[in-house]
Amino acid sequence: MVSESRPLAMRIDGDNAQPSLIENILAETAKYGVVTTRRVYGNWTTPQMNGWKDSLHSYAVQPMQQFRYTVGKNATDSALIIDAMDLLHGGTVGGFCIVSSDSDYTRLATRIREQGLFVMDIERSDTPKSFANACEIFVYTENLSPQAAKEVPSADLGDSDWTHTATRAIEMAAQDDGWAFLGAVGEPTCDNWTPPSMPEATDTSNCRR
Repeated sequence: MVSESRPLAMRIDGDNAQPSLIENILAETAKYGVVTTRRVYGNWTTPQMNGWKDSLHSYAVQPMQQFRYTVGKNATDSALIIDAMDLLHGGTVGGFCIVSSDSDYTRLATRIREQGLFVMDIERSDTPKSFANACEIFVYTENLSPQAAKEVPSADLGDSDWTHTATRAIEMAAQDDGWAFLGAVGEPTCDNWTPPSMPEATDTSNCRR
């Protein structure tokens, strides 16, 4: 059962995650709890991390510097895992969202679940299945990209605010299999719903039957 008040820690591997998807990543994670901490790890002295710099302040993501000590070794993985384990034993969160397509985090995911906490992963579809299977929830980044959004013909539904609200709610609630829980769809739509105006009553006392 989804817990809307579950405090979640988001840990992003900046070496292989896409900064352009951060807004959609946060929206997807919000379905399963409240993101209380957001950190992205990487070597910020390299050009590879430049894409993240514009997103840091806009989305309140904290940058975590990790130098690469040896060529061919990814120190970012170790820094993220150590930080996550410290937070796990601190008992301040109810789950984790790991944003990475690196299967080296498989053991971290299983360790979090052994502790009885929720863990989800946001990854590319070509990520080894071992990592996805270690998580309770996994979401493919391909499904979060703007190209993945299905366009609804305006001729069928019109351009009303209600149409846009309902369409957005369904997109946010949809799972990887394309289905969405009705309750997850209804909550944001009800918040924005305005009853349609009713026609005025007419006097029918003089009408012939």
